[in-house]
Amino acid sequence: MSSLRSPREPSESRQAQPGRDASRSPRERSESKRPLRVAMIGYGFMGAAHSVGWRQAPAVFDLAEDVEMAVLVGRNADAVAQAAAHWGWGASETDWRKVIARDDIDIVDVVTPGDSHAEIAIAALEAGKHVLCEKPLANTVAEAEAMLAAATRAAERGAKAMVGFTYRRVPAVTFLRDLIAQGAVGTVQQVRAAYRQDWLVDPQAPLAWRLQKEHAGSGALGDIGAHIIDMTQFVTGQRIEAVSGTVETIVKRRPLLGSGSGLSGVAAEGYGEVTVDDAAIFTGRLSGGALVSFEATRFATGRKNSLTIEVSGDKGALAFDLEDLNSLQFYDRTAPGDRQGFTKILVTEAQHPYVAAWWPTGHMLGYEHGFVHQAVDLVRAIHDDVDPHPTFAEGLSVQRVLAAVEQSAAKDSAWVRVGVEDLVFERA
Repeated sequence: MSSLRSPREPSESRQAQPGRDASRSPRERSESKRPLRVAMIGYGFMGAAHSVGWRQAPAVFDLAEDVEMAVLVGRNADAVAQAAAHWGWGASETDWRKVIARDDIDIVDVVTPGDSHAEIAIAALEAGKHVLCEKPLANTVAEAEAMLAAATRAAERGAKAMVGFTYRRVPAVTFLRDLIAQGAVGTVQQVRAAYRQDWLVDPQAPLAWRLQKEHAGSGALGDIGAHIIDMTQFVTGQRIEAVSGTVETIVKRRPLLGSGSGLSGVAAEGYGEVTVDDAAIFTGRLSGGALVSFEATRFATGRKNSLTIEVSGDKGALAFDLEDLNSLQFYDRTAPGDRQGFTKILVTEAQHPYVAAWWPTGHMLGYEHGFVHQAVDLVRAIHDDVDPHPTFAEGLSVQRVLAAVEQSAAKDSAWVRVGVEDLVFERA
């Protein structure tokens, strides 16, 4: 009872893509034992994180497939060449269409702004590539639906499609999911999830692409709210079926962006309109009946990257805090009264998810390790010919929740039912 998955299984009999040599199918490329060659499109903040993942995964984990960081793609030839050299990519390119058309590319990793996810991912899938796409999957439900349709067609030829909800792969979060599936908290009765940052508190912070709806789709809601939506569904194994919410744009005009990197930038002359939300607060109802409270904000002064989730049940509770990401807090309501209280579980033992490949007990992991685990899971899914999680169906489920929150906010926080997907649950 954990992650969502699409009920559609890849066909046991796949046909070669029309016009392509059948020997170049993803399945047979994997069996050829030549390296899986990765092309990454985009090279900003997430590009750096994904680069670390691809570089470290085959060095630390025992993978059945070799991995080669073949080419990095970006619009600025000089900048992308510098980034490729810095992060260890074999080459750089400015035309993503040219790269996708190459027969020697097996995996396309999409880390561009959301407005280009659908076009790039669909083209890559139609070219027979495996695709890893950053979250949120798209900027709209319609785009996400088209991406899932492309992934479903591509699965018939053995191509895999995966969404980058990387926090699932923090060992403590995966272990939290496992404990809930094992009944550690009993019946889930309530969930509290929040993602709080403060990088936009300064009204003079410039108008980056994340603040423009045409590029980002939404603001805090989609950028960081998507994480806590996915995490809630992942750890509980339940869908969010209805929401009631509100969104707010606190600073409505900002200096235009001159230059920027990651979440920071330098202002230019003039001002522009902020067209996305700065904060979103909403309530959700899970398919099992439990109530969930969500907060996604970039205006939590003093909170740099605080993601928390607490799951309360009739037998106990579990809590995770990204600022203490190597541990969980566990409350056992079945313990004798004189011994009750939250207990810290240090998630650094070899039997914990992902940990055995790393360091001795008590030696901590960090933010970048989730991206390593993401690459590992995708490569293993390709080799084993199974669906990697999160699937595009799971990405679409998050997109539908985001859209329902926006609809609710436009209707004075009226309850809105989330679009229904044909999803089944996979046990931990």
